[in-house]
Amino acid sequence: MIKHKATCTKVRTLIIQKYTLERLGLRNTLKEYPFINIIGEAENEQEALKIINKIQLDVIIMDLFIEKQERINLIKNIKSKFKNIKIIILTEHTKPEDIILAINAGISAYCIKNIKPETLALVIKNVAMGANWIDPYISLGALNFISNSSKLNTNYNNADKKYCNIKLTERELEVLKHLVSGKSNSEIAKALIVSVHTAKAHVCNIFQKMCVEDRVQAAVKAVRENIIN
Repeated sequence: MIKHKATCTKVRTLIIQKYTLERLGLRNTLKEYPFINIIGEAENEQEALKIINKIQLDVIIMDLFIEKQERINLIKNIKSKFKNIKIIILTEHTKPEDIILAINAGISAYCIKNIKPETLALVIKNVAMGANWIDPYISLGALNFISNSSKLNTNYNNADKKYCNIKLTERELEVLKHLVSGKSNSEIAKALIVSVHTAKAHVCNIFQKMCVEDRVQAAVKAVRENIIN
């Protein structure tokens, strides 16, 4: 969910992009938004790390590129040393496994390159404030991939199991499983043989307990924190 809250300070942003023209295009696009401050650009990991170690950052925008695993390692490296830096992927890669790989590495947002400039600007602002975001164009595929992943073979009969200090009831865990699979409230209600109102209430309770604002954030947190495993 994208918020439209104002921010008092500019979002200090670093662009990591292999190609000069793409870096220039992205910089020129984002400089139109007064709440974004592009404080640096990097062509590769080495240049990026030099900047990150010298300058305080809020957000990094980067591509996965062809060398996907190198970028995943870079994300993990950055997040291990600079936990407050938020990372946004801006890429053409739409495979669900790439998305989940990046999420597990610690990114906050995954955007496709045909994203509208104003949407990307709002993603940057909201990610800086702690939000997570997955491009709607790919979110359903990612959620279905999460649902079918072997990581999510959950035994809901274990009522005594602790889920990362997020205390969901057995019913809420069951609802979360359906939610992660991309089902709507009406579809969840049908699967559980309850009213839509009851299903919606469960979903709202899950959001509140997980400190998230939408289905995508809930699914990301469920995977990242092994709430369902």
